[in-house]
Amino acid sequence: MIHHLLLNKALQAEDKIGTMLPCNVILQEHFQNKIEVSAINPMVSMQAVGNSALKTVAQEVSTKLQNVINKLENEK
Repeated sequence: MIHHLLLNKALQAEDKIGTMLPCNVILQEHFQNKIEVSAINPMVSMQAVGNSALKTVAQEVSTKLQNVINKLENEK
């Protein structure tokens, strides 16, 4: 889920950005209780829009998402 303040910044920069936001994270359990975490890289999805004002927001979201994934990785 994207933080509401970051969502507001993104919407101010591009009013149709909601269709491109990486708000979903998929968790899949595999063999031997291994959990796979999948998400869209915000930096990549925002490039398709072509609005440079979104770069800062995409970077913030990307950093937060990567921090969560890193914490999950460290809890193995």
